Amino acid sequence: ECQLMKTERPKPNTFIIRCLQWTTVIERTFHVDTPEEREEWTEAIQAVADRLQRQEEERMNCSPTSQIDNIGEEEMDASTTHHKRKTMNDFDYLKLLGKGTFGKVILVREKASGKYYAMKILKKEVIIAKDEVAHTLTESRVLKNTRHPFLTSLKYSFQTKDRLCFVMEYVNGGELFFHLSRERVFSEDRTRFYGAEIVSALDYLHSGKIVYHFGLCKEGITDAATMKTFCGTPEYLAPEV
Repeated sequence: ECQLMKTERPKPNTFIIRCLQWTTVIERTFHVDTPEEREEWTEAIQAVADRLQRQEEERMNCSPTSQIDNIGEEEMDASTTHHKRKTMNDFDYLKLLGKGTFGKVILVREKASGKYYAMKILKKEVIIAKDEVAHTLTESRVLKNTRHPFLTSLKYSFQTKDRLCFVMEYVNGGELFFHLSRERVFSEDRTRFYGAEIVSALDYLHSGKIVYHFGLCKEGITDAATMKTFCGTPEYLAPEV
């Protein structure tokens, strides 16, 4: 499932495609010559997205459900504190923050504390069908074992019969893309500040032999190891790359 947004910045007749790949929001920006051409493109993309969504739903309706029980039960049913095991009933569900193939992200409020969190709710059957079980469990382990001011923290993780739930720190300052679109150009000091935050977070992960890989994490990576898949957002890549 994808979102299509129309804008006149940074160029006229711009449209943006936003989707959720696993648990990572991905955006791509395109420019065309006329409003009519933009309308044709967005309608065609939405038609393809709707068709793929229907096909996925039909395929999942035919999938067995016995294999989706208790994915990594010991790893998933845990919290970062010694509180009792959490359930869906411990939260008020306020607003949908994002939605994609694997599930959705919802703004929630913990009933006991009144604190706000972002809850990622992932469908077990889709994770299994897409062969993402290992990646999901890796994310759970990394989130539980990392503590850094520039990394989003995990408060709780638990599961139901057909869902995996990650209760994350709610960060409402907006995406880098939003601020860059509004400011057009960052000052050197602001750019240096953002860069320092990112480098600090990556250095922390690397010190634990964890590689951040465009929304996915890989553990136990040695200094000489290399990855084999392209990663990154084309709009942000350096020209020489």
